Amino acid sequence: MSAVAPAIEVRGLTRRFGERTVLREVSVAVPRGATLAVLGRNGAGKSTLLRVLATLLSPHAGEVTVLGESLPSRGFAVRGRVGYLGHDPLLYRDLTPRENLRYHARLHRVPLTRVDELLEIAGMRLRADDPVRTLSQGMVQRLAVCRATLHHPQVLLLDEPRANLDPGAGDLLEPLIGRRSETTRVLTSHDPAAALREADLVLGLYDGRAAFCSQADQVGASELEALYR
Repeated sequence: MSAVAPAIEVRGLTRRFGERTVLREVSVAVPRGATLAVLGRNGAGKSTLLRVLATLLSPHAGEVTVLGESLPSRGFAVRGRVGYLGHDPLLYRDLTPRENLRYHARLHRVPLTRVDELLEIAGMRLRADDPVRTLSQGMVQRLAVCRATLHHPQVLLLDEPRANLDPGAGDLLEPLIGRRSETTRVLTSHDPAAALREADLVLGLYDGRAAFCSQADQVGASELEALYR
């Protein structure tokens, strides 16, 4: 019997912006159902890696496979199976939360009953019909999580998913983006200790290179200190 292929496999990924190389020959594999935490200081290449996996950027070199599909050539076969939560919430500010989610539900051909389910889970029922521009940053982040998980994605790409969330909101969203979601996850965090508690694997990026890739329980304080020096 052949081994199950990883949900995500990256080999020698290089990505540049003009003359600046942001990712340099990065390699990592994420088994299905596992969580990878990507750590490093600002500018290390964390967000760029997630955007490549989300098919928003193409690599300049290397191989990237998500759910058995090669990127970018097979990106069209992946987008409907991946949920991406970036720094931009990707919401229409003049529409209400309900209208935003209904729009995305139609794009993904998801039953509209899913919209009400998510609004209830995220504790947004009372603000569901207010324009997004009137919501706090925390509420906008809750809604962005709802958008990213609306279509029951098999892979979640989460760039600082708990930014602007108080602990209570984080608990509400645990079934959607936490371990209870039972999805393959790649996440970044400004809190390395919290990320380690959530992760099975850790990729440490330093100046665009993979400083280490280890099991989460094998990452020591000295390795983390070196990432953020």
